[in-house]
Amino acid sequence: MEDGITKHDGIVSSNGAISGRQGKGSRGAQELAENNRRRAVRFKSLHLLVVGFFLWILFLHAVGIYFFTKGFLLTRLVLDNKSECLLPPLKVSHTSSISGGCWHPKQFNKAIIIIIDALRYDFTVPHLAKSQHFHNMLTVLHETAVGQPHNAFLLPFIADPPTATLQRLKGLTTGTLPTFVDVGANFAGTAIEEDNLVSQLREANKTLVHLGDDTWHSLFPGYFDVNLTHAYDSFNAWDLHTVDNGVAEHLLPLLAPELVNRWDVLIAHFLGVDHAGHRYGPNHPAMTAKLLQMDAILRQLIEALDDQTLLVVMGDHGMDAKGDHGGESDDEVEAALWMYSKKAIFGRSKIEYVNPPATAKERAVAQIDLVPTLSLLLGMPIPFNNLGAPIQEAFIGPNEPQWQNLAIVNALTGAQIHKYQTEYAVARGLDADATSLVHDKWLKAINHWVRLKFGRLSAVTDLQATYTAFSDYQIENLRLCRSLWARFDIPNMLQGIGILSFALVSVIAFAQSISGDRADDVPVLLRNIGMGIPAGVSMGYLPSLIIPDTFGIDGVAFGAAIGGLIGSGLGFWQNRATNFISNKITLWGWMAIVFTLSQSIGFASNSYTIWEDEILLFFLSSFAVVATAASLRQVNTTDRILGMYHSLLFLVLTRVASLSRLCRDEQMPYCRSTYYASATSSTSATWQLVISFVVAILLPEVIKTYYQRTKSYEGSARFWIGFAFRIGLLGTAIYWTLDAADDGNWLSITSTTLLNIRINLAQIILAVAFGAGTTTFIWAAPCIRVEVSPIDGPLVRTKLNPKSMTILGYANVHGSRYFLLFSGWLLGIILVQKPMGGGVLGLLALQILSLLEIVDTNNLSQSAIGPIVLALLGSFHFFKTGHQATLASIQWNAAFIALKTIRYPWSPILVILNTFGAQILTVIAVPLVVLWKQPPKKPGLLGDVARAVMRHICYYAVINLATTMWAGWLRRHLMLYRIFSPRFMTGAAVLLVVDLVGALVAVGGYRWNVIAINEVFGW
Repeated sequence: MEDGITKHDGIVSSNGAISGRQGKGSRGAQELAENNRRRAVRFKSLHLLVVGFFLWILFLHAVGIYFFTKGFLLTRLVLDNKSECLLPPLKVSHTSSISGGCWHPKQFNKAIIIIIDALRYDFTVPHLAKSQHFHNMLTVLHETAVGQPHNAFLLPFIADPPTATLQRLKGLTTGTLPTFVDVGANFAGTAIEEDNLVSQLREANKTLVHLGDDTWHSLFPGYFDVNLTHAYDSFNAWDLHTVDNGVAEHLLPLLAPELVNRWDVLIAHFLGVDHAGHRYGPNHPAMTAKLLQMDAILRQLIEALDDQTLLVVMGDHGMDAKGDHGGESDDEVEAALWMYSKKAIFGRSKIEYVNPPATAKERAVAQIDLVPTLSLLLGMPIPFNNLGAPIQEAFIGPNEPQWQNLAIVNALTGAQIHKYQTEYAVARGLDADATSLVHDKWLKAINHWVRLKFGRLSAVTDLQATYTAFSDYQIENLRLCRSLWARFDIPNMLQGIGILSFALVSVIAFAQSISGDRADDVPVLLRNIGMGIPAGVSMGYLPSLIIPDTFGIDGVAFGAAIGGLIGSGLGFWQNRATNFISNKITLWGWMAIVFTLSQSIGFASNSYTIWEDEILLFFLSSFAVVATAASLRQVNTTDRILGMYHSLLFLVLTRVASLSRLCRDEQMPYCRSTYYASATSSTSATWQLVISFVVAILLPEVIKTYYQRTKSYEGSARFWIGFAFRIGLLGTAIYWTLDAADDGNWLSITSTTLLNIRINLAQIILAVAFGAGTTTFIWAAPCIRVEVSPIDGPLVRTKLNPKSMTILGYANVHGSRYFLLFSGWLLGIILVQKPMGGGVLGLLALQILSLLEIVDTNNLSQSAIGPIVLALLGSFHFFKTGHQATLASIQWNAAFIALKTIRYPWSPILVILNTFGAQILTVIAVPLVVLWKQPPKKPGLLGDVARAVMRHICYYAVINLATTMWAGWLRRHLMLYRIFSPRFMTGAAVLLVVDLVGALVAVGGYRWNVIAINEVFGW
């Protein structure tokens, strides 16, 4: 084919049309039909085997990631020990009797614990210049701490990352440090089985009542009074009011005389501030409204409180500039803690400490310190696993500093910590050297205590020294525990890296060959894999039969992976005649290698990882420049012009897409976020709504021009692209306009009505995209039109009556039809993006079309550069759609675009489509690299498609292996959990998603493309 002209049977048809002569028929029709049937069966069988091989690669990647993750994510041993009221860790002799308490005199009979989710410390302190919407809104906490210092105090409350609510609640109730994996003897779901404050209260026959966030019921099932408790769904971040209004409705009535004696501890968890941050960001009028609501509720509580009830208000974590959390930035870990009592009980050690700290960098307390503080104030034993220390302001007394009381509570806490540390060292088999420094601190502290107990010390300085000695011990023990729980399981990590490495070798061996149809090798490979897996499973399971509690499922998985790898290795060896890598690597091949390897090596640098989006921009721009230069060398004028045009268009589109940015903290101040309305917002700017309408108007028209160039805008293409796809994009634009109208109160319609309209609209669009779109793709005929006309000339007078048959769309019959599948997914994924993200994905679609033309004009359909550039595009647009390799950048709101509440598995699927939408689209587009402008019956297309998809997967497999190895190597790096670990987790998640979509949608979808085309043109 040259210049879009195809010749067939002596008749010339241009612009993608092919002509032929019709006669009376053909001989051997039955034989032809039988041959077609046999070829169809062979193709379908071979195709299933190819998909099976891709699923095998997915299994290898999953097993490798599992083993590395198992050794990499920090673990700690959960002890089953429980603290007991009658067995204090230290004998205490002091003048006060232990009245109503266990280890220390009880100060309060009741407690109201208020959690204002995501209450950042700077939300609670005054600001001279009210420049943010959250400034000077929640003022009651600071007012009371300053005006009534003996009744209240306000302090920064520092959370241990990860700053997710569930992990924070565990720390707030157990006093332990969070780790990614907690292992223990008794483990059921997410329930907390280790000793904790809530269980201690329950065992003391205290009546517990909970209002608000239902996460508490996952952690403490059956602990709360069923008649007074009211729990609400916690995950709908778009709902700012249901939980808060429900808590407020039931909270104050519980303080009425007829109900106040029916409970002992009341826990109320508000979510509105957190949800306002997620939906809008902290600098938004919605945040003002929520903080004012909290302020009013707390003032009412203060009025209704009695002398025997302690009121505690806290944030479980903070939020970043966009209102998200989950990481370890200062804004995410700096929460607030406020305690209040009608009786004067609190104090300060220095007069200058009367006013709360101006910032969270001063006099901060750890969140784990709340556990021993509340336990002792309520007369409860300190939970066995606690590592926190009593908060000084709660025990130092209202007048003269009571250093004796402070020394006693710190001695009790230190002794319990020592008891825990001793048990943990025995359980873990730690040697004396590991705990020597902590042991020295303990001996010094206990020596002070003994001298104090027997009256050898009595001066204030001696009491202060005792307090300081136990405080130093607690701090050093905390440091030791952090180091102990930062131990990595190196053998498991090496197992994972080994499996991922050998899986990469298999991927490369399959993807890189110079001759033969890859699909023909698959039966041999799968046969050997099928023989290797049972042998590997047997070897992996055998140790568990000899030595109980060893290997088990892990051994089976590892054995299956190794056995299958050995089998596939033998299969590749048997097919070695076609399984060798060419020594003749072209410029394009070298570019693909350099793009992949240089990026992988760069992940060893934290600055490289931070600026990954800019590196990808450079790679894509470099490709466009080289493609422009290569197009200039084309002999054919049409190819030269088309190649240059699309190369320059690719470059321009890349630069335009780069204008969409979401900056991570480490990029500041050299980065300016444009994805949202501002750097402190999670909503789109009003002008960005125009982008959605521009995409709805222009994108179908531009796609239509690509079809028209090859006369392929026929059949289903007219209906799908010209109507359904366009209407779906218009519906998406309307959806986000209604969302903005709801946020800005533009309409007189209630929020509930707007929500119902949006959800119904989103469900219709998703049904069109994935339901109607997939149905259209599976059942549609090729995008062609047949024109039959009589031939003028001498033959007309004969009895043959010859006619000319022109097939419009013949030149791109494979590509035009397969693109229908891509466009359906494009529509669905654009819906779950913000307007800026939808615009960026529209640019991605145009970049892919330009790339296909570049590949065609430069004859690169068999080169690795096409699949690799698509992988670069997927990674690049991951950042351009408002994401970063950080937990805080996950757009959880996507779970509610088409749903009112969490529904499995649909809510997680929506989040995945939002997060990895760019990578999903690019892997679906990979078959187009070899299908674009190919004739219907080109031999070996299945192998070409499989090879291209495997090359695409190879890029992500290399990136995943590199980020995995660098995370393991840099496991002691200061930025491990801020940069390297999130990048490893992102790489692993992307690889698994690409593997799955590549196998089932890209390679799987090719099956329906071939069936539809070959039913028309024959097998």
